[in-house]
Amino acid sequence: PELILLDVLLPGVNGYQVCQRLKADPALRDIPVIFMTSLGGVDDKLRGFAVGGADYIPKPVQPEDLLARVKTHIHLFQHQRRLRQQNEALAQMNAELDAFAHTVAHDLKTPLNSVLGFTQLLEELHDEGADRGEICEVIRQVGSSTRKMAQIVDALLLLAGVKRQSVELDAIDMPALVTQLLRERLPDLLARHGGSVRFEGDLPTAVGYAPWVEEIWVNYLSNALKYGGRPPEIRIRADRRQDFIRYWVADNGAGLDEAARRRLFTPFTRLHQAVDQEGHGLGLSIVQRITDRLGGRCGVESVPGRGSRFYFELPAGS
Repeated sequence: PELILLDVLLPGVNGYQVCQRLKADPALRDIPVIFMTSLGGVDDKLRGFAVGGADYIPKPVQPEDLLARVKTHIHLFQHQRRLRQQNEALAQMNAELDAFAHTVAHDLKTPLNSVLGFTQLLEELHDEGADRGEICEVIRQVGSSTRKMAQIVDALLLLAGVKRQSVELDAIDMPALVTQLLRERLPDLLARHGGSVRFEGDLPTAVGYAPWVEEIWVNYLSNALKYGGRPPEIRIRADRRQDFIRYWVADNGAGLDEAARRRLFTPFTRLHQAVDQEGHGLGLSIVQRITDRLGGRCGVESVPGRGSRFYFELPAGS
């Protein structure tokens, strides 16, 4: 409620005690309470304000006076609520700016330093008349570091877009989406690690935004290939949970203990405060934000020595 009208003389408990209980509850403490009572003494009014009342109206109540005070306190309550919401939004924005600055300063620093170092080495090799093989290897290292920087920038842009972009949700043909990204976005990673991907059963249709859902799959499958077993063996399956479809990506890696699992899916605003699990930083923050925006959720089940099973849920399609 936006306002509570409260009598003082009540059976079993008085209005002052009721008001104290309301003010002790974090979910209710900000709701204005107007006492309406036949107790019109100064001490009664002081007690009402002392326990947190916003106003005190003695009986008999004048309707015009009551309505005027109700409108005033509701207006104040709504205004205060808007201010709180704006303050929370500003705090969120500041936290995101802080996380963004940390990511740029730290995650980009390593590959940038590599590019600078390799560039200097190229100059030295050129001056020394080094052979073509040495120069080509340094150039490959420069390209690798540059691609790493580009991936970080792309991930940051995706995070920002997921939060602000307005999208139209639709039914997603999940088998077609996963098959396409395996063919177009992950063949090099599959070949490099000698990995295999096996579908276990059907992948039902879910409702979402296909470009974002594709990023979830890419993050899960990339991590499974990089940090799974050797060679990585990945299994994909799905099951229905009431009105949601839960999709699973299971690997044959070393698994994660409880402490490591707690560090996963860190909100981006707290990413720089967490102890990073290799390969599960910015990418899983993206997964978390996407599933939140699409009305689903994500998580992991893992036992050390027995691999990991990452999942995400989306509303089921018709």
